Amino acid sequence: MTKPKRVLFVCLGNICRSPSGEGVLAHVVAERGLSQRIQVESAGTGAWHIGELPDPRSRQAAARRGYRLDSRAQQVQSADFDRCDLIIAMDRDNLKTLRAMDPGGRARVCLLSDFLPPGSPIDVPDPYYGGPLGFEHVLDLIEAACEAILAELT
Repeated sequence: MTKPKRVLFVCLGNICRSPSGEGVLAHVVAERGLSQRIQVESAGTGAWHIGELPDPRSRQAAARRGYRLDSRAQQVQSADFDRCDLIIAMDRDNLKTLRAMDPGGRARVCLLSDFLPPGSPIDVPDPYYGGPLGFEHVLDLIEAACEAILAELT
């Protein structure tokens, strides 16, 4: 059996956008019977929320769509660049941080928007300080990217 592909979603604190990416893609992977071939995780570039569940507003928005967000926040580690096949940043600031952490380019690091149709936002906006529609918008963008992400991994 071949080693599973690993994808890591990354945002700032790992409580809104990246756990949403993890939950949505993991759901799609499981539905398609690909859980043995693709493993999905998330992390933050910052350490403020390590060990916390995703923001309740993220969990509620995801639950309304049938997704579970139950991972605990963690911070990106140097080892992630060796063990992950694809690291997906939610915005350009986090992409810049990730590339600085991996100056040798060990991992494929890109933006979620690289998997979205032309004309889509470049950055997935952080919904933390906004209203409930921001959390829905994050899910919309992630759902729109899933097919292209899966095509990259399979």
